[in-house]
Amino acid sequence: MAKIISFINQKGGVGKTTSAVNLAAYLAAAGKYVLLVDLDPQANATSGLGFEPENIQKNLYHSLIGQEYPYALVKKTNIFGYELIPSASDLAGAAVELVPAEDREFRLYNVLNEVRPNYDYIIIDSPPSLGLLTINGLVAADELIIPVQAEYFALEGLGQLLRTVNLIKENLGRDLKIRGALLTMFDKRNTLARQVVKEVRLHFPGYVFDTIIPRCVRLGEAPSFGKTILQYDPDSQGGLAYHQLAEEFLKTQI
Repeated sequence: MAKIISFINQKGGVGKTTSAVNLAAYLAAAGKYVLLVDLDPQANATSGLGFEPENIQKNLYHSLIGQEYPYALVKKTNIFGYELIPSASDLAGAAVELVPAEDREFRLYNVLNEVRPNYDYIIIDSPPSLGLLTINGLVAADELIIPVQAEYFALEGLGQLLRTVNLIKENLGRDLKIRGALLTMFDKRNTLARQVVKEVRLHFPGYVFDTIIPRCVRLGEAPSFGKTILQYDPDSQGGLAYHQLAEEFLKTQI
């Protein structure tokens, strides 16, 4: 049965999608069977893997509202063992349509349980919000990875996120664990960035990955070619960092 990992941060622009897409790629390269679930209506993970959301007839939305079995949605990527359940803009409609449903917080949990036996890891790329879709991403997960940008406002909003996690534990009966905080977009030349790293390591209530993801132009370029950094430039600083992250991820269990 797959372990389900949700990348979560209600703050946008912290490298969440980049980290989800590329960690999944390096786990697949390490011989694991990985499913990436694009839970964000912006569909950046989907397009970043070379798929055009507007040309995909069925996406995660159709499973969340009960119209399609999840295994019918799965797309194979160009990396062996790496598959995707895609997103599209109509996924935003699910957040509205599911409001009256009794099991609305458990829709993604139920969807992923159908395909869970086929993988070692399922990685969820959650939207940058704390709305119903993100709640579904939290409820479905066994563990969370929280990307934290190495900038002045890095810790802003983390308290609210951690309170939401605790509410889910208390009210929805999910034993949700925080796998760790992942520092991203780090510029070693920046004194403030180095200070933020110290602050996160000091104040974050849990594990902080030793691996730090640097600012890297190649990481930004890769999605425009529909490729992961593993395919686009594995020897770049970003490629080496995500390789290191995958190794650390596999070594550290909670």
